[in-house]
Amino acid sequence: MNMSSPTTPTRGVLFVHSAPSALCAHVEWAAAGVLGGTPDLAWVPQAAEPGTYRAELSWQAAAGTAAAIASALRGWDKLRFEVTEEPTASTEGARYSYTPSLGIFHAMAGLHGDILIPEDRIKAFRVKVALGEVDMDTALDGLLGTAWDAELEPFRHAGDGAPVRWLHQVI
Repeated sequence: MNMSSPTTPTRGVLFVHSAPSALCAHVEWAAAGVLGGTPDLAWVPQAAEPGTYRAELSWQAAAGTAAAIASALRGWDKLRFEVTEEPTASTEGARYSYTPSLGIFHAMAGLHGDILIPEDRIKAFRVKVALGEVDMDTALDGLLGTAWDAELEPFRHAGDGAPVRWLHQVI
């Protein structure tokens, strides 16, 4: 069986939805640590939360890079971000969302950005529903990351039209 190589190239985007000015350089250093090079993010004020900044960085690198970026950034207080990774012929796409109040959410993503829910996760939530631990709507909201979307949506719209930078990793 041919397993995917860690060097399978893909593309993705780091959306920093809000970061206090003191964190902006740290976000750039973390991205550089994963992607190499020196990303020069175009930080612009985030209208949804005065006193914070937003930036976007499109990247090309090996599959799995979104997970590495999310790991490098998670846990920073007052930082909100998303990282997406496009699927390849041998890997699923990914979306990571992070907010200080909710922590990290990860979902596999299909070719058109739809969330793909693995069968084992659906089965586990069906058991929880059957046991009365959670209702079906709450279970589905958890699988889809509804709480993260609700919290990040005002920040996403505030970034419409913001400049995007590209960074290519040598693979």
